[in-house]
Amino acid sequence: MHDANSLDSVEVSLTPLERFEEFLQSRGKRITSQRKALIEHVFKKHEHFDADGLIEELSRSEFRGQVSRPTIYRALNELVESGLLRRFELDGRSVYEHDYGYPAHDHLYCSECEKLIEFQSDELTELIKKISDGHQFRAGGHKLIVTGLCDECQKARRRVRRKVDMI
Repeated sequence: MHDANSLDSVEVSLTPLERFEEFLQSRGKRITSQRKALIEHVFKKHEHFDADGLIEELSRSEFRGQVSRPTIYRALNELVESGLLRRFELDGRSVYEHDYGYPAHDHLYCSECEKLIEFQSDELTELIKKISDGHQFRAGGHKLIVTGLCDECQKARRRVRRKVDMI
């Protein structure tokens, strides 16, 4: 079933692994079993992650012991350089998400539970174009992260009972 809030994928000609192999070859490097295991794990499902979370996940997965910490950090940088992943800063940490085969989008970030909600907006795209045109500016892209509280955290805050409310 298609979630109305989920983003569709973009059709691509190569798998992430094939695209990464092509990138590495252009730099005179080869795909190692560690890099291959990392790619398979990262692209198994679409979600946002940081390096520490990835390291923890890998230690509990079928790839346990196959990928070293330094390899993970190097490979994440290479995946960003190759255009497979996008990196952005959130609360002082680097967060990664799929870039290859995924449409341009923006995020809502809950500062309480740290949930990231992806969205696309034609109205926002038009506004950016209008503002750019007004300044004779050629926009090449943008990154928007709106911070606030998600619905669940708002509801949880309303449910908190204070002693003074019980009098």
